[in-house]
Amino acid sequence: MNRTQLVDNIAEKSELSKKDADKFLTAYTEAIQEALKQDDKITLVGFGTFEVRERAARQGRNLHTGETIEIAASKYPAFKPGKALKDALK
Repeated sequence: MNRTQLVDNIAEKSELSKKDADKFLTAYTEAIQEALKQDDKITLVGFGTFEVRERAARQGRNLHTGETIEIAASKYPAFKPGKALKDALK
């Protein structure tokens, strides 16, 4: 499902116009991004949890030269599905 199909689905289920559904989806994704930038955890009971996780610094290898390189520590977004979502997919 792409963004347009998701907006259509939201509009149909919520009886909103497609324009309002698109505004909602944009606001929803922006709110999640802003919260994650501040290292907040977003928990939607039954659906899941969005959070920021950290990767430790590590050594890697340049595949072209075989040289060992240092890969810096980084943060990345993660999603952990809730029980209700897992059960819905069974």
